[in-house]
Amino acid sequence: MKLDIRRTLLVSDERPQLAGRPAETPLLKIAIVTVVANPFVDRYVEDLSPLIVASVEIGRMMAERAIDALAGAPVQSYGKAGLVGLRGEQEHANALLTTAFANPIRDAIGGGNAWISSMTKVAPPGALIDVPMNHKEDVYVRSHYDGMSLAIPELPMPDEIALIICLANRGRLNARVGGMTHDEATAKVRA
Repeated sequence: MKLDIRRTLLVSDERPQLAGRPAETPLLKIAIVTVVANPFVDRYVEDLSPLIVASVEIGRMMAERAIDALAGAPVQSYGKAGLVGLRGEQEHANALLTTAFANPIRDAIGGGNAWISSMTKVAPPGALIDVPMNHKEDVYVRSHYDGMSLAIPELPMPDEIALIICLANRGRLNARVGGMTHDEATAKVRA
């Protein structure tokens, strides 16, 4: 199955300071959104494996766009989400956001042993979604518990699915709740 891509978007958010404290490295978060026509609107389909297979190419395409948008900035954290239009099921987004979709993203960013936190829901156009994010190598790096909130007018239309990946170059600004550090997490991977 080849998915019909209707729209792609890039959202970029850069923060050089927080609470009056300049950051040594500004926090850069990006979201890549790809909107596809939902091939299973208004009906129950038992076998969703065609979506899983088709998601590999979508993941690859979104990863390429993300790397271009980051312009050389390293990736330390990630998250994913899906919004399904009102004529579809939440499971349609879940089928598109499995490991098959995520592995091309991991490959593009140079790793990612931790699961990619995700959120999916059925929603009307313009609905808000909070995309959870965590460190790419270990979910226990508290400084990287973060997210990106998105609400895009006209998305998703009732017969669409909006797929979202979010990437960040560092943890939260002014993070100070302790726990494993980014350097410790990456050292564990190298060991």
